[in-house]
Amino acid sequence: MKAKLTINKDFKVGQIDKRLYGSFIEHLGRAVYHGIYEPSHPTADDMGFRKDVLDMVKQLNVPIVRYPGGNFVSGYRWEDGIGPKEKRPRRAELAWRVIETNEVGIGEFQEWAKRANSQVMQAVNLGTRGPEDARNLLEYCNFPKGTYYSDLRRSHGFEEPFNIKVWCLGNEMDGPWQLGAKTAEEYGRIACETAKIMRQLDPTIELVACGSSHLNMPTFGKWEATVLEHTYDYIDYISLHNYYGNHDNDTKSYLACSLDMDKFIKSVIAICDYVKAVKHSDKTINLSFDEWNVWFHSNEADKKLEPWQIAPHQLEDIYTFEDALVVGCLLITLLKNCDRVKIACLAQLVNVIAPIMTENGGSVWAQTIFYPFMHASNYGRGVALTPVVSCDSYSTEKVKDVPYIETIAVMNEDKKELTVFAVNRSLKEDIELEIDLRDFKNAKLIEHIVLENDDMKATNTAENPLNVAPHNNGITKMGSDCAVATLNKHSWNVIRFQI
Repeated sequence: MKAKLTINKDFKVGQIDKRLYGSFIEHLGRAVYHGIYEPSHPTADDMGFRKDVLDMVKQLNVPIVRYPGGNFVSGYRWEDGIGPKEKRPRRAELAWRVIETNEVGIGEFQEWAKRANSQVMQAVNLGTRGPEDARNLLEYCNFPKGTYYSDLRRSHGFEEPFNIKVWCLGNEMDGPWQLGAKTAEEYGRIACETAKIMRQLDPTIELVACGSSHLNMPTFGKWEATVLEHTYDYIDYISLHNYYGNHDNDTKSYLACSLDMDKFIKSVIAICDYVKAVKHSDKTINLSFDEWNVWFHSNEADKKLEPWQIAPHQLEDIYTFEDALVVGCLLITLLKNCDRVKIACLAQLVNVIAPIMTENGGSVWAQTIFYPFMHASNYGRGVALTPVVSCDSYSTEKVKDVPYIETIAVMNEDKKELTVFAVNRSLKEDIELEIDLRDFKNAKLIEHIVLENDDMKATNTAENPLNVAPHNNGITKMGSDCAVATLNKHSWNVIRFQI
């Protein structure tokens, strides 16, 4: 098969916010304890953080990490995680039915984020708590000194404020599983008043209101419209959450799930702009897709989990090669919508539905999905160019007109680089992709990275951590005003040019 990608440096989707490559650490399973934090581990640093995990996080170049949840935050007392560790209470954590030791709290986590070259995206509890507690947490984190909570922080050894700039106003408050779940009217009112109070204290922060928990929620659409009617003047983003899976072992349909993500994004944009028009506002609300990933492998195992453990093996999906292709398609979809999606968080980062896995006291390794995220985060900075693609498509019983090629080009003028990301969805055929480079006449090929495997169900393990790993032996031939790349069957491709 043959396909063609036409790109023009003047036809831009938009500037890519680096926070598009954010991630998420929740107090859930082994994400924190035995994930990022394990004081007894041979590589532990002075605060108990695993340096081997930090090194892998740095490879992903994650600019922002959402914390501490997730469902966890809707029952969280942030005061439990500050002060001397020996005085911190253990709690029965209701969202995930485990024991929370509170060894790690906001002080420790913001220090971990610094060591990971990242920033914190802090969520506040609007489930069992409310505006006053959000205000107190903000004062503890961001106020310089001279008030009760700022001086309390200083007494805990953190002289300088944390200066956390992005705050989530609760989590999935439309979900009946959520502690303190609310109607759209109830949540819209409390989110509005919380936002007003927080902005009074620190006008420099950015605020994210809860959108629907996923596209198929029965209140989707009406929820966003109602929440935005209340909060529009006080927030900057509305959130989107969605997870994808191959429950029916239908690979061809599964590889098309990025079309569902694109529909979700465009629907929420339309709702935001509807409220903008109704309010006669000049302000544009952007999107924070702050939970997205593949999540389905661990569902059955989690049903059998004994409650009230400390840091159990929970939500530990073992990702396949086909999952990596899906994550690649989802990343490309986020880039195609980067004019409005300014923040996105791969959920999560370590052990819990994560690209990085650890053994308690042992090794760390990259799951299959690690690689497309690493490539996109490191090479997908700059301006996304509008892709004009000509290629064949396929249909299944579940989804129609799926293009065999999912692709986007990113221009980084500072580094004088152009990067094409492309997934070949075909399970049987290589595809010859012609890339029109007339706007980049002096382009020179840097490399063509490929992630491929004959076994769609191939995984990485502690014993065989490089079973699925990229190589840079992809075939791209340069012409006078074009490049012709061979996209091997079912493969993720990163084609880099100097321009």
